[in-house]
Amino acid sequence: MDIKSAEFVISNTDYKKCPESKLPEYAFIGRSNVGKSSLINMLTNKKGLAMTSSKPGKTLLINHFIINNNWHLVDLPGYGYATAGKKTREQLQNIIESYILYREQLTCLFLLIDSRHEPQKIDLEFMEWLGENGVPFSVVFTKMDKMSTQKAKENVDLYKQKLQEVWEELPPIFTTSSEKRVGRDELLNYIDEINKSL
Repeated sequence: MDIKSAEFVISNTDYKKCPESKLPEYAFIGRSNVGKSSLINMLTNKKGLAMTSSKPGKTLLINHFIINNNWHLVDLPGYGYATAGKKTREQLQNIIESYILYREQLTCLFLLIDSRHEPQKIDLEFMEWLGENGVPFSVVFTKMDKMSTQKAKENVDLYKQKLQEVWEELPPIFTTSSEKRVGRDELLNYIDEINKSL
């Protein structure tokens, strides 16, 4: 897929106020500092489209971007902020869960995972929740360039093993590096295939 245009549309804290279009939506979510904004900017070829920040917890809103005028890319708030207060955490959880469960246009959720870490309980629990609620999702490993190819592969394999303990069938899995632009074609082609089948 060729990205010809990528424009910011609207930010919200309530899924009911999201765009009224019937266009398919592909949402990106992950824990704080997973490299979500960098990945979105790499996919769309627009450096400042999603705000990147070294301070975790920058995205506290549901951000909609329109791509090629025929689908929406949605940047969701992250989850699992250790530094956020209880009230903020609850608010974020509510924003995320209501969008994921009730937004009919949500076509696929891309769950971003930092490939440098071994399987984390919070990510595995989140996947389980998605499965229980029948939410279609894919796993995207980020920052694959931050360690040796061997180590990165081992971490991804560890995750697969963990998932196979619970899941009969694994969700689609992608490996990416925003800096090296790895995984861009695979992700965009996957979205393109789904769009063509709708």
